[in-house]
Formats: sequence, structure tokens, C-alpha cells
Amino acid sequence: MAVAAHVLEHAARSPGRVALVGPEEEVTYAELAERVKARDVRAAAGPAVISVKDPVAALTQALAADLAGITPLVCDDRAARLLDSTSPSVSLGLLAEGGWACFTSGSTGRPRAVVRSRASWTDSFRHLDRLSGIGPGDVVLIPGPLVTSLYAFAAAHALGTGATAIVPGRWSLEHLDRATAVHLVPHQLPAVLPKPASLRVAVVGGAALDPAARDRATRAGLRVLSYYGASELSFVAADPDGTGLRAFPEVEIEVRAGEVWVRSPWLADGYLACASGPLRRDAAGWATVGDLAEPYRPGGVLRVRGRGDGAIQTGGATVVPEDVEAVLRRVPGVADAVVVGAPHPDLGAVVCAVVEGPVRRAALEAAAREGLDRVQRPRRWYAAESLPRTPSGKPARARIAETLTGFRRLA
Repeated sequence: MAVAAHVLEHAARSPGRVALVGPEEEVTYAELAERVKARDVRAAAGPAVISVKDPVAALTQALAADLAGITPLVCDDRAARLLDSTSPSVSLGLLAEGGWACFTSGSTGRPRAVVRSRASWTDSFRHLDRLSGIGPGDVVLIPGPLVTSLYAFAAAHALGTGATAIVPGRWSLEHLDRATAVHLVPHQLPAVLPKPASLRVAVVGGAALDPAARDRATRAGLRVLSYYGASELSFVAADPDGTGLRAFPEVEIEVRAGEVWVRSPWLADGYLACASGPLRRDAAGWATVGDLAEPYRPGGVLRVRGRGDGAIQTGGATVVPEDVEAVLRRVPGVADAVVVGAPHPDLGAVVCAVVEGPVRRAALEAAAREGLDRVQRPRRWYAAESLPRTPSGKPARARIAETLTGFRRLA
């Protein structure tokens, strides 16, 4: 069922309920439904590319395309340039049937447009409703750009559920005092604490959540639903209570040779224009993007280590950056940390750490000696006042690696 069809149903039942709160206006479900029905969307060989900056207008156009059976793709300037270079008219078979398309975060390199069926999103709504407790009476803050799949899904889910979606279109906590729920990436969770009285739940994805951050939120009275997934895989596992990530409903998980493989109804169909990317499939319907995990038993806790394409090969050993980052983030004063490899003529690469926050190298090295194997310990240390980030709020790992020498060295 189209997200737009859900919007029309909500408009019929609760026409005066506020559907969208944007930078310039608030729109009720009745007003949104009228705008969606009035917009003329014509069929095309590729997706309906939506590049307007106002998030309310962008969602209106996306819903109109959805209602017409055309795949919407919300873009910003950077994404539009990528489409120009990848010939968006080259479509997947799905596009003729209607679906949704969104960009990956681009944290490890160039963002890609991922195409999926409607059902791979909308049929998962009921499971997220149950896990998060989000329903028609909620006001959901979505403090990020709709060009990325994390925030685009959050907006689609809120509207599909009949909630009010606050969409600033960028990182902003404006209207947090109205929100009962919020979607975040992990480093943003501290920004909503101490929480306003109305805020009940935070849905946190996009990277691993530090247990200490969850504990602080819980002590503040905020329920946290964290999850693991990928743009190409959608939801893989969720942790609603702090006991660990377990398979999301209707998801099968295997860890093969250290890689996470998934089979579920939520998988994407591929990349727009048949672009290359980390998504791989087998003949039995399983898929992976190369993420690494510890050995896994069905029904047990999934312990994800990080992205396989970000692993550092140094002196014949493999270092997973996320393992190192988890230790460094526990050092007092560290707001965030990114670990990358720098080329080395003998070792292949050396482990380098870029740290955000007022912290001394001696404290970092002490934590590394205590919590990391020798091969994992960074050889070079850099400081950043503010780490470069992707539109979704994740550290821009590839950009950080490319500009490593531009950061200040910690002596």
C-alpha cells in the first residue's frame, strides 16, 4: 500500500490533525491530502527526481509521485550532481511499478541511490510501531535531511502511521519541546538530554550506540530503541531495552566468515542506474553489504563490529575501526572519534585516530593500552574541533581519510 494512500485515509479520519511541521508552515492531513491529489505527476522512464529545498514541498511531491505509482527520489545539490553523472534514466524494472528511492549516507564514500519496493518499507511500519510505541497521537521530530534513507524512512513512517512529523530538513532540534519521539544517529543522542517533558522515545540508528549513552538517556527518563541496518538491507536487528541487538521481525541472519548476511522482506532491489556498490546477493535470496560481526546463533544477540569495506589492513592484520573507536569514545572529553588507515610502504597502512573534543594524547594512549591489542592501537593521533559529517550526521569517514593531514597532530 502506498504511503500516500495511508495519508488519504488519515485525512478522511482526522482531517484537522497536523501532518507536517516545516520551517515555514504547518500542514494538516486534510491540506496535505489535497495538495498531493492536486499535483500532476507524469510517468517517466526513471524516478521522479525531487530537488526542492523546502521539506514540506519535497514530501508533498514525493507523496504525489507515490500516489501515481512513480518512484520518488529526494535530492540535494550534491545528490543531483551524482545523478547527472550516473544517468538516472537508466532504470531498474521496479521503477515502472512504483517504489521508493533514497541515498545511502555516504559515510564511507560516494552516496548511491538505493531503489526498493513500496512494501519493503511500508510493510515494516507495523513492526516499528510495536517496537517504538509510535502511533497516531505522537509528534515525531526528524532532525535531518530527507535526502538520506534514515530520515526519509522516518518521515514516511510517521505519515504512514498518522503521526505529526516535524521536518526541519536539516540537523535542528527546533520544536523538540513539542516532540514525543525523535529519530537520531548515535552522536546526536546527548543533544536531546536533559529531555523535555513531552519526549518519550528516541529511535537511534546509523551506527553502533555506546551503552553508556543509552544508560544516560534511560536515567533521564528517555526510552531508547536502537537498531542496526543499512540502506540496502533496511532493518536487520533492533534493541528496544538495552539487552542487545536481536533480529528485526521477519528477518533471518547468518554470519558467514565474519560477514553479516540477511534474508528478509525488507531488502532493497538494487542501485539506481545499476551503479556498483557493496550490496551482494546469493541464489537463495540472502544479501550482504560486507558488515562484520562476531559469530551468531539464531535468536541470539547480534554483535556487529563494523563495515568490512572500512577495515584497515596493517602488517598482515585486520583492524576494524569501530572496535578502536568504541574504546576511544569512552575517554573523558572525547565527543567522537574516527579511525582510518593511512598508506604505509611496509605495513600497507597504519592506524590513525581523529578525535573530536578537548582531550590529551596521553589519556588516549592510556585507554588504547588498556583496551586494545597492540596492532589496534593508533600510531598517529589527530584533533578536530568538529568532525566532517554526512548529511545524515554520521562522520564522513572517506573524507576524513582523504584529508587526514589537514587535521592538527596531537603531540
